[in-house]
Amino acid sequence: MATDVQTFYKDKVVFLTGGSGFLGKVLIEKLLRTTKVKRIYVLLRTKNGQDVQDRFATWETDPVFLLLLQSDPDVLKRVAPLAGDCQAPDLGLSPSDRQLLLDEVQVVFHGAATVRFMEPLHIALAINTRAALLMMELAKEMQHLVAFVHVSTAFSNCVEKHIEERYYPENLNRPVRKVLQLYETLDDELVDNMTPVLLGKFPNTYTYTKALAEQLLQNEAGDLPFCIFRPGAIIATYKEPMSGWIDNLYGPIAVLYGAARGFIRITLLNVHAQAGIVPVDYCVNTMIVLAWDTARNALKAHHPDPPIYNFTPSERRPITWGGFRDKAGKLKNTFPLNRMLWKPFLHCTRSMWLFKFLVYFYHLLPGYAIDMVLRLRGRKPRLIKLYDKIHKNIEVLSPFVDTSWKFDTNNTQHLWKQLSPDDQLLYEFDMSRLDWDDYFKRALAGLRIYLGKEDPGEDSLKRGRVLLRRFTILHSILQFVLFSGAFALLWSILKPLFSL
Repeated sequence: MATDVQTFYKDKVVFLTGGSGFLGKVLIEKLLRTTKVKRIYVLLRTKNGQDVQDRFATWETDPVFLLLLQSDPDVLKRVAPLAGDCQAPDLGLSPSDRQLLLDEVQVVFHGAATVRFMEPLHIALAINTRAALLMMELAKEMQHLVAFVHVSTAFSNCVEKHIEERYYPENLNRPVRKVLQLYETLDDELVDNMTPVLLGKFPNTYTYTKALAEQLLQNEAGDLPFCIFRPGAIIATYKEPMSGWIDNLYGPIAVLYGAARGFIRITLLNVHAQAGIVPVDYCVNTMIVLAWDTARNALKAHHPDPPIYNFTPSERRPITWGGFRDKAGKLKNTFPLNRMLWKPFLHCTRSMWLFKFLVYFYHLLPGYAIDMVLRLRGRKPRLIKLYDKIHKNIEVLSPFVDTSWKFDTNNTQHLWKQLSPDDQLLYEFDMSRLDWDDYFKRALAGLRIYLGKEDPGEDSLKRGRVLLRRFTILHSILQFVLFSGAFALLWSILKPLFSL
């Protein structure tokens, strides 16, 4: 028998932006697997020489859809890609596709965004802010719209230490319409040159343009059946559609993967700060339920502002960045990589100057040595170039792994309590019951398979453990040599003092 949420989605037409991204793919898979949606329209752009249809065709071999396609080979026929681009005027939609959406769509999920923290401002404004305006204007013309879920971020108001489920227009030094007017009238270089002035207290263009989008929706959403979803840092799946699935190297997972490979050994990190990380499948379950609840509430009463739902770890089951590091570190013997370059370990510091000092010993000196060997073998050097990108990303991420925020999640907790027991089983997102030890066991196994591209079989794991033991021995020998050398140098300096 269908649950309340499943009944809501039966024969519904859904429109989704950001469908080719990490969050979007998991959302599409879950909708197709658990509901009888009639159609999912997905906005896709041409990328890397592939047109929309070619990009969509690759989904048939994407691991996230593998189990679903095995049970229903024709399931992706319910998905229809539409050519478009969030950076383009009118979202790049053709007149016919636009009319199709206006005539048919009932549920909208707007998840498209650039998540690069220091994206040039003109690009971040186009994708994260102006596209929200265009989506809102499109939604207002949809004849059958019952729910619109806008995906923001828990860090959109990171200039506050205590983040409630409300709007914070006071943190913006220019009204959103004024900023968009500057974007429309000035050339890209001038807009980018204004970045420090416009950002004010915000640490990067990502959080700033997400905050602008929230102000825009607060001011102009009107009577739309609307809500804003603010997830924390989205990481690998916990359970669905398979444990530990991830397809990108953004945020903390990039550091974790680099440490597992043995080439990231030092990072900026406050081990005592709370980690605002959330599994992507829990995010998707929340979004699916949010659309159901938004449509239900729209029939009851008018909200003066679209409601906001923060989604972060529960205070009953918190996790620190030190816990993130340690839980992953305990599993290095369980899920070792065959492509590791050295014994995995990760030292953390909050000091920028100490980080930059230790980088020379932990990263750059070994990097130059390996690149020299590659050159001697006639191969292209790559490690120093890679380290340059890694160090920039670590510095950009540093404010978010050094600060503890308090997030109110009253609306999200209330949402969970509105679900029937069957829907709670089907669309689980209660962070107060998440077992972090179990999560990391699943996530590390998935990281090895989906990012490391390694065989999940026992033979592959055995080879990894043999390699890990070898590197552990070499690491101990190197430590002995370095400490012996340091002691010999220190003795040569102090010996004359003892002979006096």
